[in-house]
Amino acid sequence: MTTGTEGKSHVTIFDRSSRLAWAQHFGVTEARLRKAVSMVGTRVTSLTAYLHRPGS
Repeated sequence: MTTGTEGKSHVTIFDRSSRLAWAQHFGVTEARLRKAVSMVGTRVTSLTAYLHRPGS
């Protein structure tokens, strides 16, 4: 199973290695990624907008 982030449309939050890869991709901690997923869901475009908005 690949855990890379390229070409993916959704984050697999339940797989630790995938979660770590996405946290690194977004430049956030695992906890911050989990919080973002709870707020906006697992779609990469939604997470990108949420995590890179001013004041986040």
